Amino acid sequence: MADNLTPAEIRQRYGDLPYITPYERIVALVDEASGLVELHEYHARGVCSGGAAWEVYHYERTSPLVRAARREGARNIFLCGQGRADLELSASIAGAGLEEVRVLDSEVQVTYAGLAGGGVAATLCRGMAEGVISTTVHEAGGGAALGRATLRLPLMRKLVIGVDDTDDALRGATWSTANEIAFELQKEGSCLYIGHVITQLFPDNPFKTTNCCATAVILGANPADTGDVTDRFASELEEACFSDQCGMAVSSSVEIADELRRFSISTTRRMVSLEHARSVAARCGVELRQVTGERGLIGALAAVGAHDDPDAAVIPFAGEPGSKGKS
Repeated sequence: MADNLTPAEIRQRYGDLPYITPYERIVALVDEASGLVELHEYHARGVCSGGAAWEVYHYERTSPLVRAARREGARNIFLCGQGRADLELSASIAGAGLEEVRVLDSEVQVTYAGLAGGGVAATLCRGMAEGVISTTVHEAGGGAALGRATLRLPLMRKLVIGVDDTDDALRGATWSTANEIAFELQKEGSCLYIGHVITQLFPDNPFKTTNCCATAVILGANPADTGDVTDRFASELEEACFSDQCGMAVSSSVEIADELRRFSISTTRRMVSLEHARSVAARCGVELRQVTGERGLIGALAAVGAHDDPDAAVIPFAGEPGSKGKS
């Protein structure tokens, strides 16, 4: 019979085993419109980047449910469809994967399976993570054995908030202002602060302060709280900024529309009109919100459209994905 255990019960029962290393946190962000689920998994102790790299490689190749996978440090990010898939696991070649993803009311249920160490990660190590409600351990794994478990996670919604034009010639910095606001909102319990991305805009923009960068922060929030979180962020931003042209862009999609991604690339190469930004935002379901003015809306929208690749977003004249850019 499968055991259904809370993180505390897993620690009590298995925590003394020398090969059990707990994941730090697991977050499930649900896009109701598309039905997609974005999983953020902070690997063991929050620093096990080797384990994260192994899983990103194997899960995307092994699991039909995984549409895309990437890694930021020791954090796995999986974009998943819902349903069930039979996995063809093979040692060394296809060692672990996602077997099932379901959204049920206010929960997301995710079934993992893996061989040997991949099975231990799939069951007991993930089951101890912050954010897990409980884990049904079908098979504990270890050694050469198969491990399988279903994790119950609270349903959260993704909020991507883009910000631009917060400073003047003497004071302020957009990247750090956005970072501090997101950090404070998390500290008070309003949301989870999941990610931060700096987006390089057109360096020859005549309106720039100096470096001409916009910023996006990625938050996870209870669906009922997203409006309040957005309002609080805007209020804190208005109080902290020194520019009369500060703007915000807000998206709750877990995917970036192709048109929005192209818009973001265009802002690295040339000047873009506010009218064009408004039309792209409307078609792509992104809310534009003036904080102190309009001009910052362009960069704020560009930051939302580049938020899933922080390494590429910082490159001047980034061009197509994979380009090394030029200075």
